[in-house]
Amino acid sequence: MSTALALDHVGVAARDLAPLAAAYERLGFTLTPVARQSGRRAPDLPVEPYGTGNRCAFLRHGYIELIAVLDPARFDNGLNGWLSRYAGAHIVALAMGDEAANLERLRRGGATIPGVAYLERPVEPGGPVARFARLPLPDAPEGRLQLIRHLTPELVWQDRWMAHANGAVALEGVVLAAAEPADTASRLSRLAGLPVRPDPLGGFRLTLPGAAGAAGPRSPAMPTTLRVLPPTAVPRLFPGVAPPALPSIVGMTVRTEDGTAAARRALAGLPVVEAPEGPMVPPGLAGGAALVFTG
Repeated sequence: MSTALALDHVGVAARDLAPLAAAYERLGFTLTPVARQSGRRAPDLPVEPYGTGNRCAFLRHGYIELIAVLDPARFDNGLNGWLSRYAGAHIVALAMGDEAANLERLRRGGATIPGVAYLERPVEPGGPVARFARLPLPDAPEGRLQLIRHLTPELVWQDRWMAHANGAVALEGVVLAAAEPADTASRLSRLAGLPVRPDPLGGFRLTLPGAAGAAGPRSPAMPTTLRVLPPTAVPRLFPGVAPPALPSIVGMTVRTEDGTAAARRALAGLPVVEAPEGPMVPPGLAGGAALVFTG
């Protein structure tokens, strides 16, 4: 299939991985061990160690990536450029099933993509290597907007990393802000190969159809959404939150399995805000990205 299937993950970036990971553990997420990334700077170049590394919160459907530069002497894959704008969410990845078909579609649409960008990392120090095929949209001002196919999904979606004290089970949606929502929506539509629709809050909404197994080996069939809002509409969804820049990835919604009961227990003692869809962790407590737990 030559269109996006589902929301795969959102990436939150910081200069220092340890405090970012500690913040998400405080929110009730179980995180994978630190993993250093490797890849090819261009399709015809050899695999090399990158300076970046991550820890992830894997859910039954999708995941949250926490990423930082661990070795400043090595290639940072654009991360320092993003962080010069702000610390927070800089990656939106959509699941795909066929990288060759999607690459052909994007090139037909005029995207200058040199080829499939492969990335790999050990799932834990000394452990097996997980591999990914990616199609990043070039020069997207919102951050890294990309299609991704997991070549070894069983290595990363492991039961030991998928039980979360906050009851999180699915990455349900991502919200972007733009002064010109139509421009950002057009880029997302082009990346996904799917149409956008008007959003009730203004701006646009892209619904990804979902399919069983599209965003994790045991992920249910469920729709996920990308919403592109004008900055004045963001507080209606995320109370008190202003976009860190324009355009930008402002925050995410995460579905829970118990109507947010476990999330509320995990968040006890934190200055949580009631948002229209559920309790919201302000950006200052979630690495710069608003995070809403839904029921």
